[in-house]
Amino acid sequence: MAKLYFRYGTVSSAKTLNLLAVAHNYRKQGKKVILIKPELDDRFGKEKIKSRAGLEKSADLLVQPDTTLDLKLFHNVNCILVDEAQFLSEYVINQLREITVILHIPVLCYGLRADFKSRLFEASKRLMEIADTIEEIKCTCNFCNKKSVMNLKHVDGFATVEGPSVQLGCEELFYPVCFNCYKKQIDDAKRLKLKEKAFAN
Repeated sequence: MAKLYFRYGTVSSAKTLNLLAVAHNYRKQGKKVILIKPELDDRFGKEKIKSRAGLEKSADLLVQPDTTLDLKLFHNVNCILVDEAQFLSEYVINQLREITVILHIPVLCYGLRADFKSRLFEASKRLMEIADTIEEIKCTCNFCNKKSVMNLKHVDGFATVEGPSVQLGCEELFYPVCFNCYKKQIDDAKRLKLKEKAFAN
């Protein structure tokens, strides 16, 4: 049976670059690959899958939370690659799982595990539950030399856990961090807010 893979990492861990490299290798061997991305991710244009390193490809299929995947689209396909998988719905993830069983096509999903509030995305949670293989794409903390495991959001130079979990086009606000740096910066920001509140009163 073909496998469902979840390859996750923090922001700036080269997830998309990894995906594009896999796509290149398959196509170099004359194999057919389908590239999927969530339609809401229009940072570089709706159909563009682009890495921070500058490499890019056009997605073959854009999906919405309620998209029903037509199995005919995957005829003679050797591999399915999914970018920004955390923005998919559980409904779509379940269909990708079925594709591995019915059509025997491996599906590789790349994405974040959790948001900047340290909460699992819906799709990531489902992938953690049903994927055959879960692999971490490692990255170093932006503020020390430890491995990053969290996504930290800054607003006006300070860490925050406020705001929507999905915030596209604001990559400069997010940093890959280890848990210690994440906790320290969140705690420091909370203390600062308390001080400002005390001075205001």
